[in-house]
Parts: sequence; structure tokens; C-alpha cells
Amino acid sequence: MSELSIEQFRETAAQIEREVGKVIVGQQEVVRHVLVSILAGGHVLLEGVPGLGKTMLIRTLGQALDLKFSRIQFTPDLMPADILGTEILESAASSSGIEQRTFRFRPGPIFANLVLADEINRATPKTQSALLEAMQEGSVTVAQKTYRLEEPFFVLATQNPLEMEGTYPLPEAQLDRFFFKVDVNLPNVNEMVEILERTTGKETASAGRAATGKDIVEMRTLARTVPAASHVKEYIARLMLATHPQDENAPPLVKQYVRYGVSPRGGQALLLGAKVTALLAGRYNVAFEDVHAVAPAALRHRILLNFDGLAEGIKTDAVIAELLKSMPK
Repeated sequence: MSELSIEQFRETAAQIEREVGKVIVGQQEVVRHVLVSILAGGHVLLEGVPGLGKTMLIRTLGQALDLKFSRIQFTPDLMPADILGTEILESAASSSGIEQRTFRFRPGPIFANLVLADEINRATPKTQSALLEAMQEGSVTVAQKTYRLEEPFFVLATQNPLEMEGTYPLPEAQLDRFFFKVDVNLPNVNEMVEILERTTGKETASAGRAATGKDIVEMRTLARTVPAASHVKEYIARLMLATHPQDENAPPLVKQYVRYGVSPRGGQALLLGAKVTALLAGRYNVAFEDVHAVAPAALRHRILLNFDGLAEGIKTDAVIAELLKSMPK
């Protein structure tokens, strides 16, 4: 077991949420899911219409976590070298007066702890794929040389679901590399009033430091030690298989509207997310309610609907709700 205690884990996580709450109004579930993903060591895809504070949330997290923060604005003309970095030719005179030329690697914005990939679906697939190795392997290869990224390393990406013109939807293989997909919804009336008060006044709110990169690594280590009973792991396995229409335990909604279900990576995200959720609740064991709490964020981007499902306007969240309701514990 890690040297970090469960109480210290909870207090640090609560402090992070408090600091983020100084800037971000409401959105407690969004903040919690992003925090769970970070503490589990995963990447997050935030989806919502413009103006809901997705970019502000990520920037505020960078302040609260005291990590090296980098923002990449994705555009159609963005190239892989703009993200990863490139080798530049440098000239220098030697002691004998002869000019010597050498190549030096200049790191790109991917070399940070917390990377904001803003509007990731606006870049071309060639540029999007430049993130794949970094997200999966924690390294970057340029000119046949591999460079390790400093831990902790997280990619928090945003995308706008409304404007489809001039965008390049992320392929399934890259979507699967995001630990969670979090939907950012509109605030209610009281939250909207609070947003207006905070953002149109004389003073601008900011978040203080609540944790360091070392703290995040220690919390991630503790989360992985949380035990899960065999019946809980079996429940997750049955849940994963039931997302495939050919499975005998798949509910009618899955058999009718789903083309392809969740990969094992989705089960890993579900179990790791449940472990972090259990610690946040002060328990050193995974319960069914922990699995249910993270299931929509862990699975919504990993379930592919068929033509009938898309035509009927079926939401993957409805499929997940049906799965959780029908699957016996």
C-alpha cells in the first residue's frame, strides 16, 4: 500500500475541488469526473457548446495542481511538428574557427504536464494522430529519436458538438484512448447569475495551489492498490460484454441500436475510475455504486451506434442506463 493515507487522499482531492470552485461555478459532476480521470492517470475529452467554461476549467486545474500547463489551439493548418517539436539546424564556430553545424531538438507544447488540446476535432487526422503515441506511451518520436514525457502527463481535449463544417471527427481508435468523455451542460438559473457576478465585476477569481505533480503521482499509486472483489470485477466484465449486440446478455436496446460495443480498455477505465471514486468516498474497496458513478463517462464514447440508432436519435447514455438497469449484480 502507498505511504499516502486515505484521509490525505480525500483531503487533497477536496482541496483541489475547492480551489477549482473559486473560479468554476457549478459543474460539480464535470469537475469530479475530470479529477477522477487525472487521479487514475487517464486523459479526458470534454464536449460541450462554446462558452461553457471548458477551457477555463482546464486552465484552472493547471493552477490548482501547480503543473506545467500548455495550450494547443487545433486548427486545420496545424501540423504534427507544431505539437511535437522539430529539429533545428544551429551553427557555431569551433575553437579552430571552423563553422560547425548541428541539429538540436526544440520541444513542442506537448512537453508539459497538463496539455489542453482545444477544439481537437478541427485539426486534420494527420495532426490528431500525432497525439496517439504521446497519450498511450508517454513518449514522442521525432527524427527516429524517442523523447520521454515528464510524469504526470495528461491530455485534456475539448470539442464542440454543434459545428460540423470544417471539422474532422476523431476516429474510434483515438477516442478509445480517452479515459473519460465528459459532457458539459448548460448551467441553471442560479449558477448563471453567479457566473455573471463573477465574470463582470472588478475582481477576477483565481485558484491557489492545492497539489503538486508529486502529490498526483502518489495519489495515483494509492488508487491502483484499492482492491476490488471478484464479484465486482465479474460484474464489470459482464457489463462490458453486454455492450456487444451479439452477446446473449445484451439488453434489447443494445441488440437493436448498437453496432459495436466496448473494448477491454473501457473495462480498465471503469475499474480504475471506480477505485478512485471509492477513495474519494473514504472506502478502501470498490462497490457497485462506484462503478455506476463513472459508467457514463467511461463508456459513452466507446459504444458505436448503428444506422438505426443514429437515425432514431438514440443517445449512448440511454444505452448505458439500460445496461446498468438490466445487468444483475
